[in-house]
Amino acid sequence: MSIETPDQPSEVTGRAWRVDADGGSLVPRSALQVLVELNDRVATGKVGEYQPVPLGFTPLDKTIGSGLRPGELLLIGGAQGTGKTTMALQMARNVAMSGQANVLYICFEHEEQYLLNRLIALESALAHLPQKTGAIKIQEVRSEILGSWMSEGTGGPELAENPRLRPSLDRIGRYGQSLFLLRGSQTATTIENVRKLVRRHQELSDDRQLMLFVDYLQKVPQIPEPENESEKVTYAVNGLKDIALSEEVPVVAIVAADKEGLKAKRLRNYHLRGSSAINYEADIILILNEKYSIVAKVNIEFNPYQAQRFRDWIIATVEKNRGGQDNVDLEFEKHFEYSCFDPTGRTVQEKLIEERLYSD
Repeated sequence: MSIETPDQPSEVTGRAWRVDADGGSLVPRSALQVLVELNDRVATGKVGEYQPVPLGFTPLDKTIGSGLRPGELLLIGGAQGTGKTTMALQMARNVAMSGQANVLYICFEHEEQYLLNRLIALESALAHLPQKTGAIKIQEVRSEILGSWMSEGTGGPELAENPRLRPSLDRIGRYGQSLFLLRGSQTATTIENVRKLVRRHQELSDDRQLMLFVDYLQKVPQIPEPENESEKVTYAVNGLKDIALSEEVPVVAIVAADKEGLKAKRLRNYHLRGSSAINYEADIILILNEKYSIVAKVNIEFNPYQAQRFRDWIIATVEKNRGGQDNVDLEFEKHFEYSCFDPTGRTVQEKLIEERLYSD
């Protein structure tokens, strides 16, 4: 069966349906025209928007349909210390290592060298999980770098010659050309300039897929500064979603919690700071909570040893999922001294508290 369509633009009673405005042109297309375009894309192999890019966290990828797709916005929320940056950076590393896309990781809180130190520690641990023999902690990475310099002064050996760092550096070397790190600026890293960076990548990389990470959303500047944070966050989340759609890139952004969320028994999606637009614009919302804090006490009151073990896990709840099941509770073992999670994870078996059962 062949699909045919008129060569002319959308027509209503024989006339082209189009409005040219200052902000751009409005050209409605019939469902048949869209179908023909889709058929042409399939025929020429241009089906990137249908190909999910796995994030490398096994149960999460399974829940969201094998990964993140172009045009989708995933938000990671959580209180301080729950591992939002750790998870996002590990996702970025996983995507780059997979070879399916380049990655741009914009961080407003840390320098590029600090992120690289975390990658070194991460690589040393992931190579040995579930055991961590031979892994190097983030604090030890700094000591080894300083020690490499002090051993011979400015004319000393290169980092790759350090026996503790070399295995991690070798692994980073396999994907390092696909992972780009950028220190966010309160004057330059605006939504408009991020869009320009994404478009420039498309020009330079022959349309190779890009995945964008923003750490974190509330730090994205708007110039001039708006009167309140809600307006600023609305602008930022709308802008990131528009970049995802118009530039056909998957976007992951970290989102901070509000004051009520930090006091709540369990952080939920409505505790994300700044604007209700966060919940509307996101395709997927992932909320991180300490397992020990939100597991129902019936699971631990008669087993203190089990209670202690819960402290080693983070629960990642898929609170919103446009493409599939939501309210899915997953758990990942944390290894924060090595700046990583065990990506295998699993579905939570224990009963968790629901904040509506408690009063603050």
